[in-house]
Amino acid sequence: MFADPTGAGAVAFAAVFAALYAAHQVADHWVQTQRQADCKSEPGWPGRLACAAHVASYTLTAAVALATLILATGLRLDPWGVGVGLTVSAVSHYIADRRTPLRRLAELLGKDPHWLTRGGGMYALDQSWHTGFLFIAALFCAA
Repeated sequence: MFADPTGAGAVAFAAVFAALYAAHQVADHWVQTQRQADCKSEPGWPGRLACAAHVASYTLTAAVALATLILATGLRLDPWGVGVGLTVSAVSHYIADRRTPLRRLAELLGKDPHWLTRGGGMYALDQSWHTGFLFIAALFCAA
């Protein structure tokens, strides 16, 4: 894809990444319900179900953003690549939003516990995790 001398692959990637990032902002801050936000990191099935519901609405928002991009621009994407990309996004989002895996990774990397808890660290790490995986998802979607 990126060896294309016309640059069409790079343009598709950039457009897809922008659409996924915009969808991420909307889904994580507007579409997510307060109950999902409050419960998604709780232990057991209530937390798992709240997180799964959030990830489902998050992924639907991303799919709508990609469909809008395609309809508005005529961009052609491989459905399988889009499916893989949205799956990467959904699975990575679920892992981060369950909180424990992200916190353990932060502690393993020596992040300051005070910053994580009271300094906005967990939110910053959560959002940067999501952005990194949106980059990977966009690569698959645009392939």
